[in-house]
This record gives sequence, structure tokens and C-alpha cells, in this order.
Amino acid sequence: MSVLKEFEWRGFCRQQTHPEELASLMDQESICTYCGFDPTADSLHVGHLIPIMGLAHLQRYGHRIIALMGGGTAMVGDPSGKTEMRKMLTEEQLQQNIEAIRPQFGRFLSFDEENLQINNWEWLRDLNYLDFLREIGRHFSVNRMLSFETYKARLETGLSFLEFNYQLLQAYDFLELRRRYGCNLQLGGDDQWANIISGVDLIRRVDNQAAFGFTYPLLTTASGKKMGKTESGAIWLDPTKTSPYEYYQYWVNLDDADVAKC
Repeated sequence: MSVLKEFEWRGFCRQQTHPEELASLMDQESICTYCGFDPTADSLHVGHLIPIMGLAHLQRYGHRIIALMGGGTAMVGDPSGKTEMRKMLTEEQLQQNIEAIRPQFGRFLSFDEENLQINNWEWLRDLNYLDFLREIGRHFSVNRMLSFETYKARLETGLSFLEFNYQLLQAYDFLELRRRYGCNLQLGGDDQWANIISGVDLIRRVDNQAAFGFTYPLLTTASGKKMGKTESGAIWLDPTKTSPYEYYQYWVNLDDADVAKC
């Protein structure tokens, strides 16, 4: 069984670009996949377990992985799934969060010279804005961006120009990872589809190289709400923020209708 077949069997696959081309490539060779994690808190939460498990399965099937820390993109803030602008964090706060969550990945993933944990701050920090607009921005259509649900929903409540740039930066991340590490697949939640296909299109236009996108279903309850949230906040993977007992009790007390989604 291929890893893509296993994803389908597990209900992990929601959308993907160029499915036949991707399946053929993965049957022939080991590819490199990345998933981004914006460090907006000092711990991962249960929602992050889905992409981490996706990377773990890819690694077990012999593919290379990159866990990308969004130290740069988090300075802007992803508007996906949000009704208002995210709280802005300082560079120091983001770095502290990255250092706190780095060890949590090691419980599930193995890192070495080919399987990496890196920070997009490396190439975004000193990015020249005028050069970026001329070389990257010209490949994006505002009309197309506004057609995506992420932006359409936010136009009703207000979308800042800062957040409007997020999609370009995420697409640029994919381009940089393709050039630096030969990364050709981006993994993300279904709410990231617009950002992911923008990166795929950018690589294919600018570098004329194969690139692919793959999304997994979000962890939600039967009513459609994101799972892993309680009245007291998120269910964290850090035992000092959510105790093992609280973590266990959350899953034990799930409604029967939600159990099949876990």
C-alpha cells in the first residue's frame, strides 16, 4: 500500500492537486513534504496532531519531511478561519514559542540532515519588499484572491492589508523550500487550500517545476465546531498547560457522534 492509499483509507485526504501525477511520482521516488506551523502559542494543541501524524506516515514510508516554523508568517497572521485579526506577537514572543514547541515534534517525528525543522524567518526577515512585489506579487490576481472563501468571509467583518499579504508569503515559503531543499509537496488543513494552491501555481509558473498540494480534514465535532476547544481553552500537548488527566477526560467525555471523527 502506498502512503497516499493509506491516507485515503484513514480518511485523511480531503483535496489534492494533480493526483495522478503525484501518485506516479511517489511510486517512483522519495519526495519531500512540508507542513507549516505558526508559533502563535507556546505549545501545540490536539489539532496539530493531524498534520504531525501525516508527516509521520510520510516519513515511515521513506519520504523526507520538513516541519516549518512560521516565525516570519506569524508576524503577519493567517486570516484563514478567523473572523477578526489575530493578536500581533513580537519577534521575541514568537521565538520563545518556537523554542517551546520544537521538542514536542520530537515525540512523533525524527529529524536529521534530510528531515528538518526550520524557521521561515530565515528568508522572510530580510526580504526586500519592492523586489518581492515585482518578482512574486505580479503572479497573483487580486480578483482570484478575493474569490477564495478565506477573504470573502473576512471582507464582511474587515480584512487588513497586512493579512491580505499572508497568502503571498505562504506561497513564497513553498517556492523557497522547493529551491533550497527540493520540497515538492505541501500538506495542510482544508482551510489552507487557497494558500496551498497559490504556492503550487507559483512554483509551476516561476520555476516550471512540479509541485503539489494536499489537504486533510479539520478535526471538528459533529456540529462543525473545531475539536480540541473547551470552556477553559485549547487542549494542549504540553502537560503543564493541559494535565494528562484533563487530556484523558476530554476524549472520554466526547459525544458519541464525535468519536468516529477521532
